[in-house]
Amino acid sequence: EEIIAALRRRFGHVSAERAVSGQGLQNLYAALAELSGGGAPEELAPPDIADRAMSSEDALAREALDHFCALLGTVAGNLTLALGALGGCFIAGGIAPKIEPFFVRSRFRARFEEKGRFRDYMAAIPTWLVIRRTPAFLGLAYLLDHELGGAPAAERPLLLP
Repeated sequence: EEIIAALRRRFGHVSAERAVSGQGLQNLYAALAELSGGGAPEELAPPDIADRAMSSEDALAREALDHFCALLGTVAGNLTLALGALGGCFIAGGIAPKIEPFFVRSRFRARFEEKGRFRDYMAAIPTWLVIRRTPAFLGLAYLLDHELGGAPAAERPLLLP
């Protein structure tokens, strides 16, 4: 794909993180600007690119975010398939929760499932977008309620297995 070629010209090697991270969204935006002949784009932070994409005020930002979601689906699908994560794939982090309305209509899920002969296998694996800022605390609260629930503080172990 032309975008990957543009990133290769800029970085040499293109890892997944060059495209599916906050910095990756900036890289995609810059690559698309180069390919459109527009030269160096305005220097924008990832949240600004996402905001412009979702408000439809910047077609280049929208295209960058579309590619971001598609590439994230490819990478998440590859990892899920390689690891045999039948229980599902959770997408969390800085960008994805902030773009929920865009994300749910994006090519993420289609690209997640596009694994040739494994398409049906992948279609059965759920994906979730974690929208809470501190999901670890939800897990901790569950652990406290269900594993230690009701025991007086003095009887609770200090360390859990």
